Amino acid sequence: MKKLAIIGASYLQAPLIQKAKDLGCETHVFAWAAGDVGEKMADVFYPISIVEKDAILEQCQKIGIDGICTIASDLAAVTVNYVAEAMGLTGNGMRCCEKSTNKHKMREAFAAGGDPSPRSVLVGQDTNLEALEGLRYPLIVKPTDRSGSRGITKVQRPAGLQAAITRAREQSFEKQAVVEEFVTGQEYSVECISWQGEHHLLQITLKYTTGAPMYIETGHMEPAPLTNAMGDKVRSVVFHALDTLEIRNGASHSELKIDEKGDIHLIEIGGRMGGDCIGSHLVPLTTGYDYVGMVVEIALGQAPDLTWRDHCPACGVRFVFGPQDLEIRQALRDTPDITMLEESPLDPMDHIVTDSSTRFGYYLFAADDAAQICRWMEK
Repeated sequence: MKKLAIIGASYLQAPLIQKAKDLGCETHVFAWAAGDVGEKMADVFYPISIVEKDAILEQCQKIGIDGICTIASDLAAVTVNYVAEAMGLTGNGMRCCEKSTNKHKMREAFAAGGDPSPRSVLVGQDTNLEALEGLRYPLIVKPTDRSGSRGITKVQRPAGLQAAITRAREQSFEKQAVVEEFVTGQEYSVECISWQGEHHLLQITLKYTTGAPMYIETGHMEPAPLTNAMGDKVRSVVFHALDTLEIRNGASHSELKIDEKGDIHLIEIGGRMGGDCIGSHLVPLTTGYDYVGMVVEIALGQAPDLTWRDHCPACGVRFVFGPQDLEIRQALRDTPDITMLEESPLDPMDHIVTDSSTRFGYYLFAADDAAQICRWMEK
């Protein structure tokens, strides 16, 4: 039986743990003990924080794992690549990992590689704000090393810049922020799988957010309503950027904007599957691809199964921010042409939603008409 290490035990990793078990793997799950679902699902659980790379490496060497992986977590991806590189397992290596998990290093790589990316300046504790002169407002300020909309602020004028930088640095593990020129356009994400340097585009997702100032995701729909020509253009830009970042194996999640002129601007790329139910739910539902299964196969050094199976014409996921989203959920239940697919348990609505991790729940639904999904996503 193959022994697979999985980094992280939250609900985000549950589909990966279950898929690995379904594929006959013995699952060895590492995370800080917090009573998360993955602790109970795992064949063996190790109460070691996902950031303790050397402790996890030592344990994985004792186990004699055959592969290591994670989904939907940049922080966990660092440990995955560290262990894989040290043990000669399939992964992307630490040089790639640095560029695909640190937003400043990513911008530097894109600039060197000629990939379409906004101008960006690194800001640390001792950075003089004069270094930002020449950047055009509005600006986006974000931590260098976080995901899930944590610490992101859109700044319209200089008066709000220092507070945004402070907020981003407080959320950053390395206490640094990037300040970038804001690019306009509709936002999309792109799910790919790579095997030995060959990339495959699985699906393009249309993203909905709260907008300024924090851009928290309110929902996603697939497939994104793009022309074939624009889809081909997205594929070309993303594949080039994956090569720039040296992502050669496994899942990747690319975020980009397309402006009114049809120009593409890369926001960021993670060397892991997209979260927010994109990789674990929407991609399999709208393509038939076993995306999570591919992650397991590649971690074990096997070529991914790219079989396209039965799928839904269009699907969406909405996140619960308050009572209005529950009213929309009920209306969806009462609509004959809508199929409700999954509804998460709801957290108590006793706080303000400040990032993706503080939303109250989600629900997934499908329709035969993509335009109908769009209408419900825009309500």
